[in-house]
Amino acid sequence: MCGLSLSSVPAHAADDASVPAAAIADKLGAHDRGLIAKYAAQFRARSLPAGADQEVPDFVTLMFAVKSGTTEEAARQLADLGAEVTRTDPEIGYIKANVPFDAVDQVVALDDVLRVDADELLKLEDTTADSGTAGAGSSGTADLPAAPSAATPDDNPYMPTRETGSVAFKTDHPAYDGRGVTIGIMDTGVDPTHPALATTTTGERKLVDTVTGTNPLNFIDLLFDRTWMTFTSSNKVTGPTADKYGITWTMPEGGGDGYYLSGKNLAIAGYTDPTLSGYLGVAYRDSDGAVWLDLNQDHVFTDDELYRPYRVNHQIGYLGHDDPSTPVNEREPFTVEVKHLSAKTVGVDINTIDEAHGTHVAGITAANGILGGAMNGQAPGAKLVSMRACTESGCSSAALTDGMVDLATNYHVDVINLSIGSGPALNDGQSAMALLYDRLIDTTGVQIVSSAGNSGTATNSVGDPSSADKVISVGASVSKETWWADYGSAVAKEQAVFPFSSRGPREDGGFKPDVTAPGAAISTTPDWIADSVPPETGYTLPPGYSMFQGTSMASPQATGALALLISAARQNGISPTPAELRQAIASTADFNKDEPAIAQGHGQIDVPQAWKALSKGYTDAGEVTVSAPVCTMYSGQLVTPGTGSGLYNGCAPGSGGQSVGESRTYDVTLTRTTGPDHAVPYVLRLQGNDGTFSTPDQVMLEKNVPTVVQVTATPGSQGIHSAVLAIDDPTTKATDQYAMLAVQAATPLVPGSTWTADGTVNRDDTVVYSVAVPVGATSLTVDLSGIAEGSQTRWWAYGPDGLTAEKSTAGTGYCYTGYLDGNGCDPLNRTYAKPKPGVWEFVVEARRTSPLLANPYHLEATVTQ
Repeated sequence: MCGLSLSSVPAHAADDASVPAAAIADKLGAHDRGLIAKYAAQFRARSLPAGADQEVPDFVTLMFAVKSGTTEEAARQLADLGAEVTRTDPEIGYIKANVPFDAVDQVVALDDVLRVDADELLKLEDTTADSGTAGAGSSGTADLPAAPSAATPDDNPYMPTRETGSVAFKTDHPAYDGRGVTIGIMDTGVDPTHPALATTTTGERKLVDTVTGTNPLNFIDLLFDRTWMTFTSSNKVTGPTADKYGITWTMPEGGGDGYYLSGKNLAIAGYTDPTLSGYLGVAYRDSDGAVWLDLNQDHVFTDDELYRPYRVNHQIGYLGHDDPSTPVNEREPFTVEVKHLSAKTVGVDINTIDEAHGTHVAGITAANGILGGAMNGQAPGAKLVSMRACTESGCSSAALTDGMVDLATNYHVDVINLSIGSGPALNDGQSAMALLYDRLIDTTGVQIVSSAGNSGTATNSVGDPSSADKVISVGASVSKETWWADYGSAVAKEQAVFPFSSRGPREDGGFKPDVTAPGAAISTTPDWIADSVPPETGYTLPPGYSMFQGTSMASPQATGALALLISAARQNGISPTPAELRQAIASTADFNKDEPAIAQGHGQIDVPQAWKALSKGYTDAGEVTVSAPVCTMYSGQLVTPGTGSGLYNGCAPGSGGQSVGESRTYDVTLTRTTGPDHAVPYVLRLQGNDGTFSTPDQVMLEKNVPTVVQVTATPGSQGIHSAVLAIDDPTTKATDQYAMLAVQAATPLVPGSTWTADGTVNRDDTVVYSVAVPVGATSLTVDLSGIAEGSQTRWWAYGPDGLTAEKSTAGTGYCYTGYLDGNGCDPLNRTYAKPKPGVWEFVVEARRTSPLLANPYHLEATVTQ
């Protein structure tokens, strides 16, 4: 395997301080080692991954988090081992390098290397509600929601910023609308021509820059990002004409020294206009970075416009031609970017957008005048910088790392939104990307906000890098009004967390997600990409607008809310740190008593209350660390095996887990690291507790002295039980620390016996069951019955790693009874071969289009050994 070892041992370096040698033995982890093995096999077989248009290179791009102060020495050692170092950022201990496959083990083993990520293509999740497939109506009446329009007020359920209190906040404080703040959008790119993203509320240009985080020297970007052209000495031309690709080209301004010529086969590049074909010639002048594109394809550059990067004079070019007979605009805008990729290579990026995701996200954060009216995003006064890290094929993890560093250090942004991530089995916040993001927040003072993930209702499904300690991880909430306005679906709950929204805690019990925000919105999209809205609403949207759903939509709600707080603070002479911003939203969030703590963290962001805390200085808190027992499938691979920053027992009964009705006491260690030298009394409070947990009311904490608090858990029913433990010094203005408490109480599955459950699930709601699969089970079979006529109900199985156990990705949205015949997935009976031993969760859900509000079901499960 080209020198690759596929062994997986406990690994993860949290920081520079006292990391045990055993804990960093495998700094890659099994997932990344598997990726590299796959890449190496594809290289040997000269096999292209699906969607790639380049041969697989003989290297892999690796991102390194190294010990502080060792970046230059570590980079030298990497080069000595044959790696091509392509980036170093000493301030955060970041190195990126292209490493030959047979040198991977050697570079990972370097002493100064803490954690390593392999470049990976992260697929964009489908944020459309139906993927274009209509279903049955669900309102039960002939009524349908009204379509939004220019007459829709800003206080509305279509773009539900009001649910964070921001509409009322801006009404009371019109100048606190995001003005003076710049938001970074790390995504698929932002449409530079959208009218609702044109200006701020004060008439300034909203999109101040549009750039790319991708790089054609990165492993994944080389394969999947077709927007780049590279120029080396082989592209250099002299004189007024040049012959290339069997074409004679007339160079710009008569040509001469310092000119380079390249071209792009438009048929391969896949631009949307079918009339585009042949080569698009691109000329580059090295002396001043000027770029010409032969857009009329006459092979003559003298009649073409000279382009410079968007930040220079905000130039926008267009590829193709619009067909006025179609609703979409086939003419696709672009900007250009020039990067010196290495000493010998210059890259020119024709920065086009082939995905609507980033523009939709940008509109939620800061749109001004949606549909030409009063509807706005969270912070209409804010400016934007677009950092494109993705194409329709997906996002490279190298681009997400590079782009985030660039945004925070080079583009003067104040807060960054990331609505992209992955769902690793070991989501302990110790990936290289997560460690680097935490360092970036500390060194630049720029807060990063990230979507928690759309992996569903299972425990411990939160994604990376939102699992990073200091990144604000956002789950997706939804109100009864938005269910109706955006979906045409009538529900029972006034406020809920979406079934798709990933749950915590982290693998180490870490507190994730941090907060929730509305996860569905009608927002801006490029008008050359078809609009999307659930057909059950009965209305359509004009080109340039769509209804998307996901934690991808919740994260920009939170990002925009932070922009409002920063804007208000600056206008009052306050300069909040990221820690103070996090404290303000955490301590004032609106906790939903009907949702578990692992689904919502602190609860829904409340902008007015957060501003009250920030403006009155109620963010002053001491520092208390938490160390608690953890028992999970991967708890032996934590930095300190079996120990984390929150109490989390996800093990099966008989294997370290708890049974229903069993009482167990856990030792949770608290250490105060700031404040007076004498002992200080701390108050302990529980939020979201269903009666499972009990703690002392108070504990005395000496400075720097670990103190054990006994937390007792007695789960009275099967399933996951969670609560937030607040640890508070009453003499400080804010709650000093929070910890997540979570224990599973699973019902053991016994070979030869049948486990059953009967119940009713409401439309757009879920019921979750926890069962324990024994060691040695050869199969797990689940049956669904007792379904009422017409009911659209499903179950979905998650394994003990928090990941879906379903093979059919199509089933994620469509494996319901009474709906599309299961869409290739059997909604009534499925068998899981060789199930992993441990706690499994069955999520029973009724679809939003089910004609019944209450949907009865009978669920059975059996195992064989």
